[in-house]
Amino acid sequence: MTFRLFAAGASLLALAAPAVADEGMWLPSQMAEIAAKMKEAGAQVPPEQLADLTKAPMNAIVSLGGCSASFVSPQGLVVSNHHCVYGSIQYNSKPGQDYLTDGFLAKDKGAEVPAAPGTRIYVIEDLRNVTVDMLKGLKPKMTGRQRFDRMDANRKALIAACEKQPNRRCDVRSYFGGERYFLQQQLEIKDVRLVYAPAGGIGNFGGETDNWQWPRHTGDFGFYRAYVGPDGSSASYSKDNVPYQPKSWLTIAKDGLKDGDFVMLAGFPGNTNRWRMAGETKSVFADRYPLNQKLLSDYSDLVNKLTAGNPAAEIKYANSVKGADNTKKNLLGQMAGADAIRLIEVKDEEEKAFRAWVAADAKRQATYGPALAKLDALLAAQDKRAVNDIRMGQLGRAQLLSAATTLYRWAKEREKPDALREAGFQDRDRTPRSEGLKQIERRFDAGVDRQIMEWALTHYRAVPAGERNDALLAKLEAIGLDKLYGETKLADTATRLAWLDKPAAEFEASSDPFIQLAVAAYPYSQKRLDEDKDEGGRLNEVQRTVMAGRMAFTREQGKPVYPDANSSLRITYGHVTGRKQDGVTWSAFTTAEGMAAKHTGKGEFDAPDKAIELVKAKDYGNYVAPELGTLPVNYLTTVDITGGNSGSATLNAKGELVGLAFDGTLDGVISDWRFNPAINRTIHVDHRYMLWVMEKVDGTTNLLKEMGVK
Repeated sequence: MTFRLFAAGASLLALAAPAVADEGMWLPSQMAEIAAKMKEAGAQVPPEQLADLTKAPMNAIVSLGGCSASFVSPQGLVVSNHHCVYGSIQYNSKPGQDYLTDGFLAKDKGAEVPAAPGTRIYVIEDLRNVTVDMLKGLKPKMTGRQRFDRMDANRKALIAACEKQPNRRCDVRSYFGGERYFLQQQLEIKDVRLVYAPAGGIGNFGGETDNWQWPRHTGDFGFYRAYVGPDGSSASYSKDNVPYQPKSWLTIAKDGLKDGDFVMLAGFPGNTNRWRMAGETKSVFADRYPLNQKLLSDYSDLVNKLTAGNPAAEIKYANSVKGADNTKKNLLGQMAGADAIRLIEVKDEEEKAFRAWVAADAKRQATYGPALAKLDALLAAQDKRAVNDIRMGQLGRAQLLSAATTLYRWAKEREKPDALREAGFQDRDRTPRSEGLKQIERRFDAGVDRQIMEWALTHYRAVPAGERNDALLAKLEAIGLDKLYGETKLADTATRLAWLDKPAAEFEASSDPFIQLAVAAYPYSQKRLDEDKDEGGRLNEVQRTVMAGRMAFTREQGKPVYPDANSSLRITYGHVTGRKQDGVTWSAFTTAEGMAAKHTGKGEFDAPDKAIELVKAKDYGNYVAPELGTLPVNYLTTVDITGGNSGSATLNAKGELVGLAFDGTLDGVISDWRFNPAINRTIHVDHRYMLWVMEKVDGTTNLLKEMGVK
């Protein structure tokens, strides 16, 4: 009830408030457009410097392939969020060695341990416009499939040319619904090691109870180190490898932030939906989000029930449960937020205005009108399939089935020339595939996996016959779950990995029941893939046209024009600011005393004894904020973020590290769809709290010295 009453007031602000400078996830190449506003807001680093990815601070910003991070020493030390290194903490944990609870600290480089298989550090080097190259060879009369294939070939050619440079990982992403394309070039560092993560009572203090909430008291930080071969080349793990020496690294600020200070943030935000059409938006919130949220909640409850009282299984599934819990709560916030700010109504009103703008001019109508009609029809067809696809997708949570289908598809793709294989199944993808298959060994329990599969099948069978993979179900019925799990050899890591080198004919002759199931499922999957490609090509053609019109219309209204997030490098900025609404006031900072007050000594609120003793003694060293008179823990800003920004370096006006972004607030996550300055707030861990934990609680003097902290 409180949330609804608060949000009702916010909805009026959402309609009335103009776009403010704090809105926008800007490309480095857009810095010239916002330079004046950034300087006015308080930036001291020249915005044009932020456009240069070869100079500090931008070449210290890295991606973990799902989270953001940054170099903080000349010896390849990387800082990110605790929840971003959580998978590696989990992978290295076991009963009697529970780093999830106790934390991990390598006293020297020799004690650092390999991160989870597949962990990467990507160092950004270039982000360049390749729209002309991506559209090369397209013709007006092409079918959807022909258009898709032409653009797919163009994309692969651009990536292949980029990756002729050794140790590079490149990708081409769509911006503004395919109106533009940029190639992102990154140095790929393959040897990543876990260096330090505080105890769970610091790094995950508050757990799911406090997740997406304010006030917050979480020390959400952890450290990796990047290693390369002795010759400086990117290499897989070897004891002979040496720490990577980055071109630059972030300076740890000597002074902390205070209320009202300017901050900026650089990272790799994952996905936003601000340019989605009104009809799409309506379908997502009416059908897809409610179903997804329910399924995630059921999955989490099931796994918790199945692993309860089994410490080994609890550790194996800790990462999966944490991810599910995080997303299910986010979706609840988005659904409530959509109602609160009248998202559907506002999107309808905005789109009606755009369509009226198109209809008011004969030239605009001729340019955009036919594309709009085609786009409406294509999106409506997508909406009809969406719910069934979500239900069927739950079967992917059964790890051995997922592994078997991946392996067979890998074998089928290897029958083609490399350039003609599907994205994700080319030679460049072999190592990531292998590492993903290896992860299963420490994240799998046969009894739990079987129960997950049985649960997923109830949803799969709820999809009408003919709209699902009936061949898969028929084969599964013939095999039976007892035989499926009792006779498979895929649970063995060596056996599983060996299938990567086997031809499709061996799969088709195999007696392994999971392999048989994968073979039976393949024809339907390919049929759907072909349909999706044709639809994707048709969508691309009309979406590009419509987006060009929407961008022109938006500029005429004086609103900011920046692309939706797509996991590429972005810059955002804002200020340290609390929030006030009727009857609710949020201060900009939380403190160590607040953390101690929440401490219960059990469950999610179990801080280390040493931390509590230090707080009681007010032993904060040099990390007291003068304005607060105590140690700050977390703070709020107005910077514009989304998932993927986790771990992003928070920089002060001079470009120095003053913390890490790690969360938003539950009522503010609707910013994925519409930025609302009244409620949008990002939560950061204060660098003073990080340093205090490192020095006073965990004694990481080696790391502090390496980072230049006195």
